[in-house]
Amino acid sequence: QVRLVESGGGLVQAGGSLRLSCAVSGIMITINTMAWYRQAPGKQRELVASISSGISTMYADSVKGRFTISRDNAKNTVYLQMNSLKPEDTAVYYCNTRPTRSAWGQGTLVTVSS
Repeated sequence: QVRLVESGGGLVQAGGSLRLSCAVSGIMITINTMAWYRQAPGKQRELVASISSGISTMYADSVKGRFTISRDNAKNTVYLQMNSLKPEDTAVYYCNTRPTRSAWGQGTLVTVSS
């Protein structure tokens, strides 16, 4: 059974940074494309960034140049380094495979104040 546990969210001022972690169990991230998604209040969940088994990455235009996705294969953990945060980055952040094949975790809330 796949389990995804996100952590690292919090309240930060605009321009600040946060690092999110996603501890994955039940699948090996080395053979899956992993991704971070987010859902802002009143909006649909959207793809933020992904990292393939071959380490190639992609980013949504809204976060390109500010966010960095990475993974630690030994820890089976995926990270999202978020810099230069903006109020519009406020959302609950989730990790999952891409395409999504597993049940969603509880997510981690990121709140960026102006």
